[in-house]
Amino acid sequence: MEDELSVKLIVSGKVQGVSFRWFTVQAAREMGLCGYAKNLPDGTVEVKAEGTKAGLESLIKKIKQGPLFSRVENVEVDWSGLTNQFSDFNISS
Repeated sequence: MEDELSVKLIVSGKVQGVSFRWFTVQAAREMGLCGYAKNLPDGTVEVKAEGTKAGLESLIKKIKQGPLFSRVENVEVDWSGLTNQFSDFNISS
């Protein structure tokens, strides 16, 4: 079985008010990942995802493109070990 990892992303640009979190949830669920996407007070979106390295890399690639009305300027990527703290992928408040 492929190693599973955790990744935390901080996505900046025009990423709030453009269905970015919902776009992320749909993409992550398609890839079988667990975690969350949430808006931060500074206008960025935090994404925490767990799953296979291939799935996480696919999610990062998709997030860098973003949904139609977004404009992704930067994605900070912080890899770490699996925590198994999530059972599915949702929008967090």
